[in-house]
Amino acid sequence: MEDTSTEEPAPSKATLGSPRPHEAPATFVSLEEQEPAACSAGELILQEARAACGRRGPGAWLRRLLPVLVWLPRYSPRTQLLGDVVSGLLVGVVAIPQSISYSLLANQDPIYGIYTNFFCNIIYAAAATSRHASVGSFGVLCLMVGQSVTRQLQLAGYGDSSAALGDNSSSPRNGTELCDRSCYAITVALSLSFLVGLYQILLGVFQMGFVAVYLSEPLLGGFVAGSSLTIITSQMKYLLGLKIPRHEGVGSFILTWVDLFRHIHNTNICDLLTSLVALAIIVPVKELNERYKGRMKAPFPIELLVVIVATLVSHYFDFEQRYKAAVCGDIPTGFRKPTVPDISLFPSLALDALPIAVIGFAMTVSLAEIFGKKHGYAVSANQEMIAIGMCNLIPSFFYCFASSAALTKTLLKESTGSQTQVSGLVTSLVLLLVLLWISPLFYSLQTSILGVVTIVNLRGGLRKFRDTPRMWQLSKLDTVVWWTTMLCSTLVTTEIGLLVGVCFALLCIIFRTQRPRATLLGKVSNREIYEDQAAYKQLSSIANVKIFRFECSLYYANKDYFKAVLYQKTGVNPVLLAASHPQPGAQASPEPGRSCWAPGFGCLKQARRRAEKPPGDACPPSTDMHTLILDCGAMQFIDTVGLSVLKETHHDYKEVGVQVLLANCNPSIRQRLREGGWAGQAGSAGGQLAFHSIHDAVQFAERWHRGQGKDKQAPEPEEQNFQVAL
Repeated sequence: MEDTSTEEPAPSKATLGSPRPHEAPATFVSLEEQEPAACSAGELILQEARAACGRRGPGAWLRRLLPVLVWLPRYSPRTQLLGDVVSGLLVGVVAIPQSISYSLLANQDPIYGIYTNFFCNIIYAAAATSRHASVGSFGVLCLMVGQSVTRQLQLAGYGDSSAALGDNSSSPRNGTELCDRSCYAITVALSLSFLVGLYQILLGVFQMGFVAVYLSEPLLGGFVAGSSLTIITSQMKYLLGLKIPRHEGVGSFILTWVDLFRHIHNTNICDLLTSLVALAIIVPVKELNERYKGRMKAPFPIELLVVIVATLVSHYFDFEQRYKAAVCGDIPTGFRKPTVPDISLFPSLALDALPIAVIGFAMTVSLAEIFGKKHGYAVSANQEMIAIGMCNLIPSFFYCFASSAALTKTLLKESTGSQTQVSGLVTSLVLLLVLLWISPLFYSLQTSILGVVTIVNLRGGLRKFRDTPRMWQLSKLDTVVWWTTMLCSTLVTTEIGLLVGVCFALLCIIFRTQRPRATLLGKVSNREIYEDQAAYKQLSSIANVKIFRFECSLYYANKDYFKAVLYQKTGVNPVLLAASHPQPGAQASPEPGRSCWAPGFGCLKQARRRAEKPPGDACPPSTDMHTLILDCGAMQFIDTVGLSVLKETHHDYKEVGVQVLLANCNPSIRQRLREGGWAGQAGSAGGQLAFHSIHDAVQFAERWHRGQGKDKQAPEPEEQNFQVAL
């Protein structure tokens, strides 16, 4: 066989080349890997310190912490102010009923919901990089806050957590201090908000925005859908005018419905009729708003209109006295003196704050990135985490509970012409009017109306059920993640549902990599392209050559599956084939250069291989395949176990006269092969059996087979002078 190279390349070079048909002997191109720039640890630290000092002076650090200092000087009132004012007013109008209704969900008095939306809009406008995200009370977070508050109320001995809003019944706290139920509920909520904000700021400071990537879209969709069902269940008692306890923990969803049916004969007819009328009005109008949003400059504020009309009707017809309807009661005006979170509650709230912090920043970052991409500006995920963390930490001193970006208000803000976060400041001005003068007018507002407003705003979460058939067609595993998260969030608890969803999603990823797709490839006619024989027609097979593609990285979890599917697809199990042709007189001695590092097992394994190996003058067991090509194009990495499997595969097939070639290896895999001594000793030129393309490997196999036919004494494949790859 003609020698096509005069000098064997060093193993540190990647040489590529194989003669095409009707070409002269191969010309090889040497691809020498670049050496990393030498830099000592001390020099690297100095470089980083200079860069940090250069870009993080006091002024630069302050501008980075408060992006408002960057964009506000460039603000153009002529082109941006009108859109911001209109958008801010409309969002403020929608935020009024939502602030009051979501307070019910968080187990708080209405005034604290208004406080929350007022303060967080001001802080977010100063600290955020998003121009369109609207922050405030968010249904799922309010549900989780309410569950935590209810647990603490029960532990503190306040008994029935279904007490009316504004209930001032007193109960001993820690056996010494007296505090009414409303006071203790907001104390728990603001302490929880402080911890949530602290977690989010720490995540942002330590650049841990990557945590959000583990909350996939199917997982978040299932979580929101499950939480929506839980929220609807918790609001049903207000629609029916029932006084039943608020259940928490495992099975609370089912227990609540059992109580609803058990006490349904006590339904307040006035609350029920009011709820049905409000639903009949709000739902159709909101559907029309969505259907004709392209033609309307702004959606019709039906929720605020219903709240105003319902308050007037309840007041003048005296529903509270005549029909015993539940109403909001006294809502104070003005602001309360700042307070300090109760540090003694931190140990019992630390775990509750973690999922709230994760869901809060995940929703905020995702909405900010969606609208940033849509309008063509950059959003910093870490700064968004710091911003929403400040929206939770600072307002905790002013009687506020946890908040995040809300999808409904963000969509409204963006669709009504918002240009910057000045619209958020306008929204806060609208809420300021409510806080100073308007809030007492909502005394006669029925809680059933607030429950209707909450439920109607959950339509987006419930609509996700309609997407599951389409999701099933696209990805069955994603659909299973969605349903698992939804059911656990509904039937167990929201926190456990989120944890189960994350763990199950990660297990699905492991499952996908543990049993990936594996195929045999065929050649497209007259092309240097090889594709799956089971997926495409009219592909030609290469005579006596099998091309196997494993569509995943090779590591310890799928090593057994790799070998099993390889033997199945190729139809050749080299171990069984070698065992079926025993050779007498073979010495069961360890392989040269290898030690029996594992007592018993290692020596027995090597002895078995040597016993199965035929002597040098014996013919290997017959098979219709002379070359096996492993397409590694889909492998991102191989670990030490995967490397051992490749070396073992090479050895086993060599025993039955089949050479194993690798193709499409990325640089990291080639480096691992070289360091691990693939088909040779570590650091030697034994890496010649790895190719940059499948076609090069096929041509090498055909030339080697023809050479074997001409010269029976031809050297082993790894001793050929075709230095291809590595």
